[in-house]
Amino acid sequence: MKSLICLLLLVPLSIPAIVLSQSEMHAVINDLRTFVAIPNNGLNLEEINGNINWLDSAFRQRGLETQILNTEGNPLLFAEKMIDFDLPTILFYTHLDGQPVDKRKWNQEDPYSAVLKKKGDDNTWEQIEWQTLERGVDKNLRIFGRSAADDKAPIIAFLHTMDRLKQKNQRPACNIKMIVDGEEEMGSPSLPAAVDKYRDLLDADVMIINDGPVHISGDPTLIFGCRGIMTLDLTVYGPVTPQHSGHYGNYAPNPIFRLSQLLSSMKNEDGKVIIEGYYDGIEITETDRMTMGVVPDDPQKMKELLQIAEPEQVGENYQEALQYPSLNARGILSGWVGNQARTIVPEFATVAIDIRLVPESDPGRLLNLIKKHIREQGYYIVETEPTKEERLTYPKIVYLHSSRSTIAFRTPMQSQAGDWLTRALNTKFGKDPVKIRMMGGTVPLTDFVSKLELPAVIVPMVNADNNQHSPNENMRIGHLENALDIYEAILTTPMQDSDGK
Repeated sequence: MKSLICLLLLVPLSIPAIVLSQSEMHAVINDLRTFVAIPNNGLNLEEINGNINWLDSAFRQRGLETQILNTEGNPLLFAEKMIDFDLPTILFYTHLDGQPVDKRKWNQEDPYSAVLKKKGDDNTWEQIEWQTLERGVDKNLRIFGRSAADDKAPIIAFLHTMDRLKQKNQRPACNIKMIVDGEEEMGSPSLPAAVDKYRDLLDADVMIINDGPVHISGDPTLIFGCRGIMTLDLTVYGPVTPQHSGHYGNYAPNPIFRLSQLLSSMKNEDGKVIIEGYYDGIEITETDRMTMGVVPDDPQKMKELLQIAEPEQVGENYQEALQYPSLNARGILSGWVGNQARTIVPEFATVAIDIRLVPESDPGRLLNLIKKHIREQGYYIVETEPTKEERLTYPKIVYLHSSRSTIAFRTPMQSQAGDWLTRALNTKFGKDPVKIRMMGGTVPLTDFVSKLELPAVIVPMVNADNNQHSPNENMRIGHLENALDIYEAILTTPMQDSDGK
């Protein structure tokens, strides 16, 4: 899952100091430790089933009805609590699988045995005993363990929010459905087909995705869309085998230079794609610009993090840049470098490209525009390794391979779902949440969202510097506390306000 990744180290942790009872937080933390202790590599069905069994019991203890939904891959866990058929229904999405672990790279013996740490004066994390919490719960302490943040903490927060509402004798203002994915970290390949199979079961009024980190400000965050992705591999050719650069330099075409020239023809020095028609259909209104302009990004801190003097000029700011389809060269391969460098003219040069899609950019249309542009540069496009006859016939050949694309989604910020969630979080926290029109990354359930045809909003809950997917993944206790309040706000705020809107 998952995005805002370029900002991860800047979180100032400004979450409001909403104090929960010590006994409540101890129960939340103990359940998170227990859940983290169940290994959850999505490639291991036995581990996934272990997580499903534990969570199935936890849902049932809170009065939710559950079903295990078989798919072409790992099963899904479905839970629901129908309060009143006249109330709207919210479908929550979370996942229980995690990235594989390499224990050698973790600063603890077992990534599935959660540890408690505090930050020392030298900004390193020091392990402390769990008994420390008996003297009080420090919001800045971190729970380290695989999937502590991505994505087990939101699930635990949901369970204990249900406990809290029961203790308050407070009825939710909506019907509740939750789908828990067991292969999100593998790209959720089974989800689109699961929608077709279980569409009636998943029917709802709004979909809320509880995954990913909050904005680096630490404030509650609403994200109204995410970009899709398509990948390409381009290979251009020189001599059929590497040739001596003394004998054949200035004679055999060098594929590295040719590939460089081809790539340079696609973007200008400001980073804007100059392929004709690439940005067609993108319209950003003044209202959109105003909304994006109030997102509390810090351009100077972002430049310091990336150690760049100036960003590219695709948009007026970071948020606006995310509204356009990207064209990113993610790696180049040709010849040898370093102490392996050789005086040769290479036989090929390959670039791996990813394109982040927005709702207005149809992947098929963009692919056709790229192909048209490549042909205009004098290239003959092949879909298999070129033959000797093709090599002798066409001076410039490019092999192009494209992957299956994941489409983007975006829910209007000015909508019933957006107004309701803004109102809910404003009431709870005393100010509007950070509202992001489109996040830069891609969550693998965009096809799932589009098939359900529901307004979908991402409501993240974990700290931005949580090291998701990496060694030493962690969950800040203050954000874990905050997650309960976010769920409570969502579950207890009527979707219509007092004016019926």
